[in-house]
Amino acid sequence: MGKYFVQNFGCRATQADGAALESQLAAKGLELAGERAGADLVVLNTCTVTAAADDDVRQTIRRVHRENPAARILVTGCYAQRAPGELAAMPGVEWVVGNSHKTQIANLVTLEPQGTPYHGNIHVGDIFAQHDFLSAPVEDAAGDRTRPNLKIQDGCNNRCSFCIIPFVRGRSRSLPAYDVVAQVRGLAARYREVVLSGINLGRWGREPGSTMRLVGLVRRLLAETDVERLRLSSVEPMDFSDDLLGLMAESPRVARHVHAPLQSGSDTVLRRMHRKYRPRHYADRVRKARAWMPDAAIGADVMVGFPGETDAEFEDSRQFIESLPFTYLHVFTYSERPGTPAAEAAQVPMKVRKERNRVLRDLAAAKNLAFRQSMVGRMLSAVTLHETGTALSSNYLKIELTVPREANLLVDLRIAGVTCAGLVGDCVGRAILPADDPHK
Repeated sequence: MGKYFVQNFGCRATQADGAALESQLAAKGLELAGERAGADLVVLNTCTVTAAADDDVRQTIRRVHRENPAARILVTGCYAQRAPGELAAMPGVEWVVGNSHKTQIANLVTLEPQGTPYHGNIHVGDIFAQHDFLSAPVEDAAGDRTRPNLKIQDGCNNRCSFCIIPFVRGRSRSLPAYDVVAQVRGLAARYREVVLSGINLGRWGREPGSTMRLVGLVRRLLAETDVERLRLSSVEPMDFSDDLLGLMAESPRVARHVHAPLQSGSDTVLRRMHRKYRPRHYADRVRKARAWMPDAAIGADVMVGFPGETDAEFEDSRQFIESLPFTYLHVFTYSERPGTPAAEAAQVPMKVRKERNRVLRDLAAAKNLAFRQSMVGRMLSAVTLHETGTALSSNYLKIELTVPREANLLVDLRIAGVTCAGLVGDCVGRAILPADDPHK
């Protein structure tokens, strides 16, 4: 086994797993291939959150086997945990390794003898018995190399009726605080912003016997590291405690960015989803965030077409969303996941789902435009990105710079105007460099 290539599908957690796998394979003496066609081992680190995600993985397996028939294909991740036999039956797949055995991959591919028969190597066990998880800093999913994501939590104890993730990721578990501090301290020497992520990030530290919660961890990171900006990727609404929102509001080193999954603004739909809050609870958190952080980005994940969603329920959800100060939405169309209660319920026609998706995307676009327009003439703190001439503000707005600056600087920008998707800004203030930058 000479060269390897890891391809990741899906969320930040999967990206982080892939980065850790790359490190472990390199430690075994394997060399990173620049592309799949030049690899002896191709690792496909999969997602299974939607049917489209599954289709993408299957198409990629066929493509890899066609383009590089000599490559040994290993499929891991959430799809591998959910349906190992389905993947093992595909031509070219030599190993299927679930999340339950993902930490063993580097040993598996280097210790097993060459020539092991295809379709027999399935390594999947009880995901709920897992206590550890892979974690390594990873570049932003969009390819930006200036804002590493650090996964500090994995798994989920919730049982939302539409979601397969708890059954492929296992119970909630946390990276120990001392490990998080050490990782962030190292990253802070090279990057201006670090993003903390997880499958259910707000549950960090909730294991039996633990006394520190996410807000305590953030305080410790601010006290014990030199990180210039911390960003929380996504936190369930009821985990946005007053303490956490207050810390975000008072510290300029925490990004003014609240992302709280909503899924639906209809009380009856939330009940069928088995979500643990009602619209009034969610609205209380969002309105408090806006009152304490008037310029913050406030975003949500919203699902349309959940089984049984009536026209009236969708309208309730739309009106609820319209009433709140969101600055962006991630709108998803419901996708049946085998093995979940929702998949057995009466389904909304796909045409209706797509139309509801369009309605909410239009609403989101209008809210985002109004938010961007309100920033014109203001000063925003931003980190310059790897993409030349661009920056990302603390409140999650993409800014085109009138004069390009090198990547990985923390700058103050005066906002001069609005573009089709972001803002235009002039650099007028500080430019904080990494501590070990040779040019400073």
